[in-house]
Amino acid sequence: MTTTDTRLSRTATIDIHELERMRAEDPAVHVIDVRSPGEFETGHIEGSYNVPLDLLDEHVADLAGLDHNVVLVCQSGARATKALEQLVAAGKSNLRLLHGGINAWTASGGHVARTNQTRWAMDRQVRLVAGGLVAASVVGSIWLAPVRFLAGLIGAGLVFSAVTNTCGMASMLAKLPYNRGASCDMLDVLDRLTTAEATTRSER
Repeated sequence: MTTTDTRLSRTATIDIHELERMRAEDPAVHVIDVRSPGEFETGHIEGSYNVPLDLLDEHVADLAGLDHNVVLVCQSGARATKALEQLVAAGKSNLRLLHGGINAWTASGGHVARTNQTRWAMDRQVRLVAGGLVAASVVGSIWLAPVRFLAGLIGAGLVFSAVTNTCGMASMLAKLPYNRGASCDMLDVLDRLTTAEATTRSER
């Protein structure tokens, strides 16, 4: 990330209260959630649109053409920051980034809409897999000593994840059928966004 991108992501960051204020003043504010469809189903801000980060690049021009303010959301903020950089590069300026993402939203008591009550949230899955691998490596080292190094690798990976605000394990888990959920219909999402824009213009 360049110095300019870093400065922009900081100045564009808003908190939960600012998002609520923006939506109260302008109901046409677009909240775009860039998590995977599976994560979106487990819980999302009501009225938000799901545009997975891996599909954003194909439709960045469409999203950059939206007139209204856009607030980008993900689980903790890392993926939304990448989405912000892509949209800024495409020429969109009226962008905001929700600080702390869905984690912060739920922690503050914000309402979450759910379409799948059974799928675990991604951060919970990461804790399960990481913890399971560490426990298995400790037990396995009783019979095969080198296995204990797996616990060290997991620990180093978690430190790297915290420092870089990324998570390779989450990226891998998101590709599993369990987490894919229903495929994201981008044409439908873009149509709903365009309709919302047109409705707002006609009401002015």
